[in-house]
Amino acid sequence: MPERYRKAAPGIVLDTEELRLTYIRAPGPGGQNVNKVATAAQLRFDARNSPSLPEPVRTRLATLAGSRLTAEGEIVITAHATRSQARNREDAIAQLLALIARAATPPRKRHKTAIPRAERARRLEAKRHTATRKATRKPPQDQ
Repeated sequence: MPERYRKAAPGIVLDTEELRLTYIRAPGPGGQNVNKVATAAQLRFDARNSPSLPEPVRTRLATLAGSRLTAEGEIVITAHATRSQARNREDAIAQLLALIARAATPPRKRHKTAIPRAERARRLEAKRHTATRKATRKPPQDQ
């Protein structure tokens, strides 16, 4: 019997009732089996209305999901790496949990750093060098 709750990130536990799994025919290798058996797992998770997700995680998840997010706010993940339906199902769930875990970690604040004095001096010296090199190419000016 599969477990009902899955830990996605610290403080976030998903109810597996929120996940809708369907099986479709998979592309790629599989011989005659590929035309008969639906082994690819398609997982749908309603991220917009999920009670398991806090609001900041929900907004970051929408950004990270990218093209996997539908207009209705559902995340659609298709897994078809293996020939086994069970392994594809676990792979799809693992992909979703990894996506939620990435969304659960807030982005780091960027701390401004000063450009070192030596670096500024090198840049200005390079500009002077380029200017003198181009100035020597010009014909002499008559006065």
